[in-house]
Amino acid sequence: MAKLDEIVSFLDEELQIAEIPDYPGAHNGLQLQNGGEVEKVVSAVDASLPVIRKTIEQGADLLVVHHGMFWQGVKPLTGAFYAKIKEAMDAGLSIYSAHIPLDIHPRLGNSVLLADAIGLKQSGTFMDWKGFDLGVSGEMEISLRELKERVSQAVNGPVLSCGDEDSTVGKVGIITGGAGSEIERVAKAGINTFITGEGPHWSHPLAEELGLKFIYGGHYGTETFGVRALVELLSDRFQTSASFVHYPTGL
Repeated sequence: MAKLDEIVSFLDEELQIAEIPDYPGAHNGLQLQNGGEVEKVVSAVDASLPVIRKTIEQGADLLVVHHGMFWQGVKPLTGAFYAKIKEAMDAGLSIYSAHIPLDIHPRLGNSVLLADAIGLKQSGTFMDWKGFDLGVSGEMEISLRELKERVSQAVNGPVLSCGDEDSTVGKVGIITGGAGSEIERVAKAGINTFITGEGPHWSHPLAEELGLKFIYGGHYGTETFGVRALVELLSDRFQTSASFVHYPTGL
């Protein structure tokens, strides 16, 4: 049995929660405490009501997520929001969230782990945001068709692409999640092929105009890596049991 405050202190330090900026609604760190003890840790991408219910069914004491409970800002404790807070508290479930700090972590981050999964040897970073680079990059001498297949296998699902599939991908950049709206900045950073989760409709014609190839692997699909790695790390360090709640959004 581990102590919640010890786990939280470890996570805060490992992920540099206090140092790395984020969207205000992220509220990185401990979002809901419990009675103070943790025996089972579950990870998931989203702290949604269905995920919380599945986590409770598994008898977990701590849920570690990438997208926390407060993305929409201050809101009344009514409806589904009330239900997930009440059900979590009644079950003694604590919730910890790490968004950008987990995305960019050099060992546990979504981007670096996706890079590992597709065989990309990282040689640099790109896309500065408030003093921190969001993306990782490296050279690959394979076709877009081959890279598309590797990404599909890594995210365990279909992916979308833009560009000649017989062309060589060249310098590949990865920013997991919803970075498709940054197509122009990515091209200016010297990236030839961009991998992210999703993007707006206009990102496709703009990418074609800029000569940038891209692969969209799904917001959810590209962001399962970090929470999976994090919960395994906690299991090893604190001797807790660990599991992952797979609840894909299809987006």
